[in-house]
Amino acid sequence: MTTIYIIIVVFLLLLAVFDLFVGVSNDAVNFLNSSVGSRVAKWRTLLILAAVGVLVGALMSSGMMDVARHGIMQPQNFSFADVMTVFLAVMVTDVIVLDRFNSMGLPTSTTVSLVFELFGAATLLSFFRMAEEPTLAYADLINTDKCLSVIVAIFVSVAIAFICGLVLQWLSRLIFTFQHSKVCGLAVSIFGGLSFTVLAYFIFIKGLGGSPFISADARAWVAEHTLSLMSVIFLVSVVISYVLTLARVGVFKVVVLMGTFALAMAFAGNDLVNFIGVPYAGYEAFQNWYASGCPDADSFMMTSLQGSAKSPWLFLFLAGIIMILALAFSRKAMNVIKTSVDLSRQDEGDEMFGSSRAARSVVRMVESWAEGSNRFVPRRMRVWVARRFDNRVVDMPEGAAFDVVRAAVNLVVASVLIVIGTSYKLPLSTTYVTFMVAMGTSLADKAWGRETAVFRVTGVMSVIGGWFLTAAVAFIASAIVCAIMHFCGFVAMFLLMALAIFVIIKSNFSKSEEEEKVAQNVRSAHNVDLVDRKDFCLNMANEDTRSMQTALTIFDDIVDGFFDRRIRPLRRMETSILSARCDLDSKRRRELQEYSKLVNQGNESDTSVWLHLDVDCRGQYFHSLRRMLEPIKNHVDNGFNPAPRSVVEEFAPLRRQVAELFAETDQMIQSGNYADYESLRVLANELRKRLKAVRHAHMVQMQNGFDRSSFKVMMVYINLLRETQNLVNTLRHHMEAAKCFNNPVNISPEEMEIINNSEY
Repeated sequence: MTTIYIIIVVFLLLLAVFDLFVGVSNDAVNFLNSSVGSRVAKWRTLLILAAVGVLVGALMSSGMMDVARHGIMQPQNFSFADVMTVFLAVMVTDVIVLDRFNSMGLPTSTTVSLVFELFGAATLLSFFRMAEEPTLAYADLINTDKCLSVIVAIFVSVAIAFICGLVLQWLSRLIFTFQHSKVCGLAVSIFGGLSFTVLAYFIFIKGLGGSPFISADARAWVAEHTLSLMSVIFLVSVVISYVLTLARVGVFKVVVLMGTFALAMAFAGNDLVNFIGVPYAGYEAFQNWYASGCPDADSFMMTSLQGSAKSPWLFLFLAGIIMILALAFSRKAMNVIKTSVDLSRQDEGDEMFGSSRAARSVVRMVESWAEGSNRFVPRRMRVWVARRFDNRVVDMPEGAAFDVVRAAVNLVVASVLIVIGTSYKLPLSTTYVTFMVAMGTSLADKAWGRETAVFRVTGVMSVIGGWFLTAAVAFIASAIVCAIMHFCGFVAMFLLMALAIFVIIKSNFSKSEEEEKVAQNVRSAHNVDLVDRKDFCLNMANEDTRSMQTALTIFDDIVDGFFDRRIRPLRRMETSILSARCDLDSKRRRELQEYSKLVNQGNESDTSVWLHLDVDCRGQYFHSLRRMLEPIKNHVDNGFNPAPRSVVEEFAPLRRQVAELFAETDQMIQSGNYADYESLRVLANELRKRLKAVRHAHMVQMQNGFDRSSFKVMMVYINLLRETQNLVNTLRHHMEAAKCFNNPVNISPEEMEIINNSEY
């Protein structure tokens, strides 16, 4: 039995290493998003600064927060076997849950995941304990007050952080505008003094005040003279900031670098428990059980975990080294940072989130409120504020997501909120605070314009939803894992531990081209690289052919479903068309952004009309297919008369010609050789006229007398002919747009006249 528990403890410590790696991948966004987004320094410099902060924070940690020992459970009523099962279930669940969120690029809270995993596993075992001992109540086994405080803190911290970031950034922008280099040096000096004072308090009072390396007398003296120390630091900081301003050294840049160090240190010193608190508590529980002579694990109660624990400095040092390695090599960290930076980007970027109905409703509501409130603001005031918020010219490095003013406000406001929350003993999540402050400041900076607001709001709502989903998933998953371990014993424990290690190794050490691309973008800080026209045209051709191939596949399935009277393929086509439309919308935004960069480079002729026509043709395919599908699906679903055999035979050659025309156009656009353009255009016109003639013939036949039993199916068939004609017409315009965009100088006046006179 002792050997088995030794193995479990070793696995707990091993999982702690993975948890540190995964946790840093998630929490790196807390202290790197502002410095990365504003590009105050090279990636290597930021990494070194953050690494030093992480190592100092780990070494100066005040020891283990007791949440794993008695913050959730009442350990005196749990046996050694129970707590080891809970701790193991928590660790297995934690590394998998956090890794999944990191893979999706969604920053979540390690604090909330840990608490709810402990809550879920301990709750399950509590039910078993209450069943065994009816005298025990739920409150005797679970610290309900602590759990409730965490849940309340989630709602409070999200709202307060967003509002504080919004208001303080609006005031800061009103003072410094988007051209902070032209602002009075005194204002910058006062801001620098306040920022340095807050960050100094954050570093020295909060970060180092509880360190085991600081004597009790020194801590008492600092606590007694805190106000005097902060006053002196403020005055000295104002003077230093003014001198730096005279020397043309960026005060905001210094604030951002100092804030990055402060948050990195606070993260390691305070959130370290989220990664190693549970394994260390399991290690101490084993030591206490072993020191007692290894009694029965099911009857040895863990009263010893009621006391506070202090971890050795070597343990903290090793944890800090692992966190630094994770920070340097984790691709998932880059992915999470990119999400936060893109959602707060000042200009339009590659919006990774689509539009949602809820986001559109929120945006319309805010716009209506803003328009209504403007009536109560004097015109001169509106003009003055608009002039202060003029962002047509912004002082920031090329390619930065936002300027150093916003980055400095992000870090200072987040630091203040974390200090206040800690002083009131609120279990704030650093992830929640830093992310929501960044979202509030970006909204105040009008980064969420009309062209991006719905996408940004959707992204924020997705991230916030992910936070609450984290709590639910952590609670349920941990309870399930704990139940499996409780009923299946050591075999299930070892299998689940092996599964967790396999998932983490596969996810973090297997190569992923997309993650490598994201990581390279963040490291090199070149998200706005120059666009090569040849590459852009190649990507356009690939998207054109992909759209045509998808449209032709859906067309074939719709026709087969109609003639063969199969409803299931027709129902699947609804989803396929919707998915294709969403994919096109996302790619269209990215292509238009890249094209604008191409135009800004100054080496692009005016081909925007052809680009928009090309992109619009892709969408027109699916509009026609949707109009084609709806009556066919209703007809087949209702079990109406099938299409006559003569109709099936009549449409077969037309269908074959459509497929051949799509294939030849696809090949022409993909190859970039438009030698056959004229012949394909003629074929498209002839096919379009043929479809029109067949449709008109059936309409005339119906007017001159027709079998009334076939009326409905013939109306559906006529609609099929009309939408097939629209498909061919769209294809004809698509090949015209592709040729004109790729070879604008080779268009003859005769061709231009034909194009201008064509119907679309």
